[in-house]
Amino acid sequence: MNDWPQGWSDDNRGPRYGRGSAGAQPEGPRVMRQVQRGPVPPGQRSHGRPGPAAPAYGGGVPQQPTYVDGQGHDGYDDGYDSGYNTGQVYGGGPEGPRGGGPRPAPNWRRRIKWTAITLATVLIVTSVATYFWADSKLHRDVDLSKVIDRPEAGAGTNYLIVGSDSRKGMTAEDKKKLHTGSAQGQRTDSMMILHVGDNGDTLVSLPRDSDVVIPSYKGSTSGKVYPNQGRHTKLNAAYAEDGPTLLVRTVEYNTGLHIDHYVEIGFAGFAKIVDAVGGVDITIDKGFKDKYSGADFKAGKQTLNGEEALAFVRTRHAFAASDLQRTKNQQKFLSALAHQVATPSTVLNPFKFYPTMSAGLDTLTVDKDMSLWDLASMFWAMKGVSGGGGTSMNMPVSGSTGGNLVWDKAKVKTLVDELKNDQKVTVSGN
Repeated sequence: MNDWPQGWSDDNRGPRYGRGSAGAQPEGPRVMRQVQRGPVPPGQRSHGRPGPAAPAYGGGVPQQPTYVDGQGHDGYDDGYDSGYNTGQVYGGGPEGPRGGGPRPAPNWRRRIKWTAITLATVLIVTSVATYFWADSKLHRDVDLSKVIDRPEAGAGTNYLIVGSDSRKGMTAEDKKKLHTGSAQGQRTDSMMILHVGDNGDTLVSLPRDSDVVIPSYKGSTSGKVYPNQGRHTKLNAAYAEDGPTLLVRTVEYNTGLHIDHYVEIGFAGFAKIVDAVGGVDITIDKGFKDKYSGADFKAGKQTLNGEEALAFVRTRHAFAASDLQRTKNQQKFLSALAHQVATPSTVLNPFKFYPTMSAGLDTLTVDKDMSLWDLASMFWAMKGVSGGGGTSMNMPVSGSTGGNLVWDKAKVKTLVDELKNDQKVTVSGN
């Protein structure tokens, strides 16, 4: 029985190719009849029922079924694509596995670029936010414009750094723990001039018992001008009399050096900064005790917490040189504190950096023109002094009178001239 459609036979198929064939060329592709998706047109085969005979081979391609939209669609949009026309019936094909071909190699240059941009953006936003947060916490309470008859400014920047015995905000328990007592009023236990310049930074301690003349000055609250009466007193008495502005006026009058910025910290604030930074490492050359400050130290390298640090910088009764030795200890500790604050372990650790910043800024009192950049410059200079990149000294003293320390006028003049001109300091102090 002939299985070919009516009118088709092996004889009229033309030359064949392959085994048992006389044809030299392979036969062309056979045209497959299209599968009708819709209703079966009359006369076509469906489910085995015979239809009209197809035309003989070579007589033309059999008539194609009519598609509804002319694009090969019959109007039924079921969303299904068998992949037959793309060669991906079984998920294979020339473009690889089903799913769009092989995964492209990652663009590492692009990834690194966007990672860097993201990190830079986060860093900038964090830095700006930190700056405004810190700037808002500064207590700019000192108005240096009230200081009258000031000397001309020289080269470099001069900071007057003051450690006051203010007990503001301290509880009775705090006062007992820190051995501060409950004295009324406000005095200063330490005063230093820090000169920041291009030829090395210089830290000069001004002993609190220094003999000075109280010049004419303008009252910080009354606005009244008090004339110079040639009154001699201890330097810390100027602070007790009319606060920071009179202290600046007195230092400028007795030295001839222009003070650019004022920075003050009290007892409680000092202890909080030390505790926030995790303690300060310092080497004590010789052990000492002092019942007034609560100091009890052995010789050697050790880490001081806030309470111990305050006792260390306040002690004077344990030393033969009294206030002169105390000022040296204050310089030594403040330089070590600045170095500790500026270390990567503090700056790069937000759990230490922000508490330290907060403790310091909450307790610092500065002048109205002080910026965070000025404050940072001061701390970096303090660190430089402790690292041997600068000079630390006491104001040169020639003797004493009535318990007051008298400055060496010739040496003080040379020192001030060198600082004014931002020259390397050649003068040594006590």
